[in-house]
Amino acid sequence: MLSWWVLMMDFADKIKNILIELDLKEVQRWALLSTLVGVVGGLVAVLFYAGLYYSTYYLLGGIGGYYPTTPGGDIDLLVVPLSDPNRLLLILLPTLGGLLAGFLIYRYAPETEGHGTDSVIDSYHRQRGVIRTRVPFIKAITSMITIGSGGSAGREGPIAQISAGFGSILATKLKLTDRDKRILVICGMSAGIGSIFKAPLGGAIFAIEVLYRQGSESEGIVPAFISSTVAYSIFCSFFGWGSLFSMPDYHFTHPNELIFYALLGIAAAAVGIFYIHVFYGMRDFFKRLAIPKYIKPAIGGLLLGIMAFFIPQSLGVGYGLIQLAIDQELAMGLLLLLLFAKILATSFTISSGGSGGVFGPTLVVGAMLGGVLGITFHTLFPTIVVEYSTFVLVGMAALLAGVAKTPIAAIIMVSELTGNYNLLPPLMLASTLAYVMSGKWSIYEKQVPTRMDSPAHRREMTIDVLELVTVKDVMCTDIISVSPATKVQTVLNLIHKYRHIGYPVLDNLELVGVVTFEDAEKVPLDERDVVLVGDIMTRSLVVTYEDENLESALRKLLDNNIGRLPVVDREDHTRMHGLLTKSDIIREHAQLSSKFCRLPADRRL
Repeated sequence: MLSWWVLMMDFADKIKNILIELDLKEVQRWALLSTLVGVVGGLVAVLFYAGLYYSTYYLLGGIGGYYPTTPGGDIDLLVVPLSDPNRLLLILLPTLGGLLAGFLIYRYAPETEGHGTDSVIDSYHRQRGVIRTRVPFIKAITSMITIGSGGSAGREGPIAQISAGFGSILATKLKLTDRDKRILVICGMSAGIGSIFKAPLGGAIFAIEVLYRQGSESEGIVPAFISSTVAYSIFCSFFGWGSLFSMPDYHFTHPNELIFYALLGIAAAAVGIFYIHVFYGMRDFFKRLAIPKYIKPAIGGLLLGIMAFFIPQSLGVGYGLIQLAIDQELAMGLLLLLLFAKILATSFTISSGGSGGVFGPTLVVGAMLGGVLGITFHTLFPTIVVEYSTFVLVGMAALLAGVAKTPIAAIIMVSELTGNYNLLPPLMLASTLAYVMSGKWSIYEKQVPTRMDSPAHRREMTIDVLELVTVKDVMCTDIISVSPATKVQTVLNLIHKYRHIGYPVLDNLELVGVVTFEDAEKVPLDERDVVLVGDIMTRSLVVTYEDENLESALRKLLDNNIGRLPVVDREDHTRMHGLLTKSDIIREHAQLSSKFCRLPADRRL
């Protein structure tokens, strides 16, 4: 895998040269970059999926004797034998898996702990889109160990962090801007999720929507579409086309059913809030334990193993349970039991510091909730609720919309996961209700409320206070000047006395140049009483004007790496009105920012 990555880096260098030589337009440029990320994301998804399958097959199945049910759209890479779980080994496996994963996580890449998606969100908002090179590799290995040994975690969080990591690494290699780096992180996340879930549209929408509790990152939507489509095509070329789950072609034909779907949406909001409280309550519990961090995932694995002794179905991702619920093969009691067992199992695995995603378990919990209510409504109102397995589908979308704050992505993705687009009205109703009624609660704590709250966009969402002030308001008019005939030693004496390191040079009240400490100190010591300012001064001047704003003036200072600007008449540059220094601007900015921050939020825009 490392040699493959070296080849990819060489390829990235070639792409960089192509971008420089061709000077591609913005659309062409992003088409190339997002396609590249899509190719990498698709190949990574193939490797990660195969690694997850084999680790689960040989660890959980080969050692523990428990082979999780495969969804209808997945393929078995190996022959699955008939086997009875060894319940004692099911206690030991998650414990050892947690111990090994914990050691690798906290030894090499602590940011890979937990469910991955939060780390990507944090990287986007607060880390300029930077993800360390080692993170994708450590995340892949630790997730395979955690999930393969029975950890109740999804594959979306790991693949999101892995693919986003490669997007960030490529952006860094190509020396792209922070904005472009963040967009490639979005591309990587959409490529990973869209491919491994066989949901290209849902994966792209999820990547731009999950960053915020309200709204989405619209500037990344087109690149995300391209990356997700390319990655999806590569992944399905290896593992087959079609949806992840197989489901009959149900249609929405009875308007009265909307009442029951609305009740499902309300219930999803309540269960979602309970799920989030348990998840982060468990996280806080493990944080308080005064033991080494790498041991905590092992304790979480032990608690999971004890529960698995009685409920083996709580192990693993659990997608097979969704398929069984769709096929109406799970009894009411088992559906209700698995609803709460899966919440606990996921909290034991991820909240303790294990490596895995919460997307998959959330779908499982939502499916179990939908199954419970679907059977209940079908029993009470059989003429209205004819097929209760449709509630399994709607339950997945509703719970995901509520806990992840991604209502649009939830509707689209669940439709793609099942290949059924005929239930959009109940999906929209239940998901919207769950999203609204769950309020501020989110399973992704690194989300920010809106774009305005993101550090990545904070400057563009507020008026730069320097644009509100002109040079005339800040410039110094009481200035000390020298003439071209002044001795260099006299300038050095002025610098020592007044602490100003630059002085305008006036000849008969006309500005002819500027002399600075750097100019004066270059003159040898024995010549400073002889050499004149006119011989060393800078004659080609960068100037500003009284009506120019401070933002523009500061840009001139920074672009030319100088510390002062003569303020001159626009029509006559030899007529000087004052002097503006970088210190003047900094002082004014500090005063204005203090006043600005005390304004109500609605007056800052």
